[in-house]
Amino acid sequence: MSFPPCPQCNSEYVYEDQHNLVCPECAHEWDPNAVDTDDVINVKDANGTLLADGDRVTVAKDLKIKGSSQVIKIGTKAVIRRVLDKKDHELDCKVDGVGEMMVTAKFVKKA
Repeated sequence: MSFPPCPQCNSEYVYEDQHNLVCPECAHEWDPNAVDTDDVINVKDANGTLLADGDRVTVAKDLKIKGSSQVIKIGTKAVIRRVLDKKDHELDCKVDGVGEMMVTAKFVKKA
């Protein structure tokens, strides 16, 4: 039988132990039938609304662009390309009039 590789160390030497799969290299055990909800990233806007890929947002305050004299004005619209699991700049957006850039979620509101 072929088992999926270990989710922690990607070892291919995985074996079955009752209902769980076990990795002999890192000793990680997991249930292959369990739904993995750890992949869901929860990022909230300035109002506490959850944001997802493809959402349209507006800028909630004037944002100075780092390394430039340009400013993104309040009310500027953007489209979220990806939501990332980062400490800062969680949103990969396409901002109207500016282009592609990373934005912190607490400075936008869902439109």
